[in-house]
Amino acid sequence: MNKAILLIGGNLGDRTNHLKQAVEQINMLVGKVENISALYETAAWGVVKQPDYLNQGLLVSTEMDALTLLHTVLEIERKIGRIRQQKWGARVIDIDIIFYNDDVMNLPELKIPHPQLQYRQFVLIPLLEIIPDWQHPVLHKTIRTLLEQCTDPLPAKKYTPEKVH
Repeated sequence: MNKAILLIGGNLGDRTNHLKQAVEQINMLVGKVENISALYETAAWGVVKQPDYLNQGLLVSTEMDALTLLHTVLEIERKIGRIRQQKWGARVIDIDIIFYNDDVMNLPELKIPHPQLQYRQFVLIPLLEIIPDWQHPVLHKTIRTLLEQCTDPLPAKKYTPEKVH
């Protein structure tokens, strides 16, 4: 069984519902979601004039190879309503493969580990919750150490939905 670490996120529409749909689809189509982080809210990274993002980390056991996993999560994004228009632009849902086992892949359509993960608190903080001692196969540092060394100025804060009265 393969272990895939995914980061899901989005900043358009009903953010919590879109993430919930993504988790359900991943559980049905990809494999068993073994561990899941809390939701974290972060200001947009890259293209900054857009709504804040919600992100969540997932540890998934899957029989899929990495490329099949990629095509499956892209199809899940499409089903939930993702339309790709602008790099780092606003989106209903985003599902990124952060790690796949301890594999290192550098294909045009898939780079594993995710090449930017060590620079982004919104990736590292949810992962700290579910895989703190996972070792980056290229940098040879744990998630905990990568977060300690991360200089990203955008905090990822635990998200608590506002209660409607």
